[in-house]
Amino acid sequence: MAHAKFKPVEEQLAYIRKGAAEIIPEDELKAKLEHSVKSGKPLRVKLGVDPSAPDIHLGHTVVLRKLKHFQDLGHTAIFVIGGFTALIGDPSGQSETRPALTPAQVHANAKTYLQQVYKILDREKTEVRDNNEWLGKLTSYEIVQLCGKYRLARMLEHEDFRSRLAANQPISIHELLYPLMQAYDSVALHADVELGATEQKFNLLVGREIQREYGQPSQVVLTMPILVGLDGERKMSKSLGNYAGVNESPREIFGKLMSISDDLMWSYYELLTDFSDRVIVRVKEEVRTGVLHPIDAKMQLAHNVIAGFHGEEAAKKASEEFRRVFRERQAPEDVPAKKLRRSEPKRLSALLVELELAASRSEAERLIKQGGVEIDGSRLDDVQKTMDLSKPGSFLVRAGKKKFLRVVID
Repeated sequence: MAHAKFKPVEEQLAYIRKGAAEIIPEDELKAKLEHSVKSGKPLRVKLGVDPSAPDIHLGHTVVLRKLKHFQDLGHTAIFVIGGFTALIGDPSGQSETRPALTPAQVHANAKTYLQQVYKILDREKTEVRDNNEWLGKLTSYEIVQLCGKYRLARMLEHEDFRSRLAANQPISIHELLYPLMQAYDSVALHADVELGATEQKFNLLVGREIQREYGQPSQVVLTMPILVGLDGERKMSKSLGNYAGVNESPREIFGKLMSISDDLMWSYYELLTDFSDRVIVRVKEEVRTGVLHPIDAKMQLAHNVIAGFHGEEAAKKASEEFRRVFRERQAPEDVPAKKLRRSEPKRLSALLVELELAASRSEAERLIKQGGVEIDGSRLDDVQKTMDLSKPGSFLVRAGKKKFLRVVID
C-alpha cells in the first residue's frame, strides 16, 4: 500500500532528474523510491563536503539544491562535514597533491559553511554529521581491512591519478585513501543515495563497491553538472574571480547575475532555480520570439536566486535598485560622496582621473567619447569639456554603467 506522505514515484523521479548529469543506475533509484513509498521509510541521501574554504558560492549550491529536492520530497538529507577527509585533501580535479588543512582550520570553516548551507537546507530536518566521528575511530587494523577491499589497478583508473602518472607528477599514498574514506562514510551512514559534482563520480562509484563489500545494498549515485562561472568559460571559482558568493549583498549578486551572457542564463535557470523544465522552456520560447526581453528574463532569474538566500523583500529591493540605476539611469540610494576644494576650471577627463572614476586620461577620454559619462543625468561626449569648480555646490557623476559619485565643492 502506498504511503500518503510520499508523492507518486514518477513525480518524485521527474523532480530528482531536473538538472542532473547522471543517475547511476536510474532503475535502482526507482526501485528504492518504490520501496520507500510502500514502507513509508524515507531514503537516506548523503552529500559530503570538505570545508576547505569558509565561503560558498553559487557553484557549490547546485548539488546542495539537489539535496534540498530530496528533502522536499520527504527523504532524509544527510550533510556530511569532512572533518577527517579534509585533513587528507580530495584529489578530484587536482593536478598536484593538495596541502592538508589543520583540524582548527576545518572546524572554523565548517562553522561558517553551515550558516550558509542553512540558507538552502531546512535546519530542523537536516542530519549533520562529521566523518571524524567514525573515521577518526578506525583502528590501524580496520584501515588495512578497508584497503584490502579495493584494487590498486581500479584506483589508478581515477582520471586525476592517471593523468598525473602520465605526466610524471607525484601522487602521495594518503591520496589513494581518500576515495576509500569517502566510501566508508556511506557504509557508516547506510546511504541509499549519494550526491556530488560530475568530477566526484569516481569517488561516489567506489562507495557503491565498498558498501557491497560490507554487506550493504549499494547506494545510487547522482551527479550534478559543474556550474560555469560568470565569464561563461571556466567553472565558477573564487580564485578565478568569476563567482557570486552566497554571503554577498543582494545588490552584488543581482549585478553579477545580470552580467552573464544570454546563453549562459538558461543553465543558471536549470541549476539555480526550482522552475520546472516546462516553465523554463516557455520562458526560453518567449525570449526567442521577442515576447520577453532577455534582460527581463535575467532579472527574473536574479530575483529568484536572491529570494532563496536573502528573502523576497531583499530580492525585490535589489531588483528595483537595478532597474533604477541601470535601466532608468538613476543613481543608487547610497551614492558615495567626495569633497573637493574650490579651484580653477578643470578638464572633465582630468577630473575623472582625480576622482578615481578612470585609471588614466586616455581611458577617461574614451569613456567620454563613448557616451559613458553623465553629470546630473546629462550625457557629456565632448572630450574638451571643462568643469567649473570655482563655486560651492554639488553634482552627480556617472562613469560607465556602475560608477556613481556625488562631488561636493566647498
